[in-house]
Amino acid sequence: MLSFFRRKTSEDLTASPGSSDAVEASATPHKKEVSPSPTLSQLGYRGEDDLKETIYGENLLLRTIRDPEKPNTLEDLKVVYEEGIFVQKPTEGNVYVVRIEFNPTVPHCSLATLIGLCIRVKVQRNLNHNLKLDIYIKKGAHSTEDEINKQINDKERIAAAMENPNLRQLVESCIKDED
Repeated sequence: MLSFFRRKTSEDLTASPGSSDAVEASATPHKKEVSPSPTLSQLGYRGEDDLKETIYGENLLLRTIRDPEKPNTLEDLKVVYEEGIFVQKPTEGNVYVVRIEFNPTVPHCSLATLIGLCIRVKVQRNLNHNLKLDIYIKKGAHSTEDEINKQINDKERIAAAMENPNLRQLVESCIKDED
């Protein structure tokens, strides 16, 4: 039902009620309009490097995720690294795309999907902005990277995985912050 309602744009708000702009905008309700997302500066970042630093640096989002099998963090094992974070140009709707690349410790790592899920959940929970998050295994770093990349970037699979109580508990233990 809400899909029939059109959000007012700033142009609609500044147009006077009798102007042709306002009439034209209201005369075409079938036209799909994309309301622009806030810019990086409106979200509190100085630029793309500042967003990248928030994901990897100061807030320690990625750096503190623990490996599911070892007592080390993903940073300690060089699974995540600052050079693996890319902030790409915004989409038409001004949604920024953040690509995070990670490098499993071995080419046949059985927990690569779980690591990707941990990265996704940690970033999504800590950045409350409208960002498109793409998570990928570094090219050539895993024997089944295409299948794993598909899984960790599929919304339905992510939702299903997080509904599994055992998997959810494992993710939570890997991403919890140390006190």
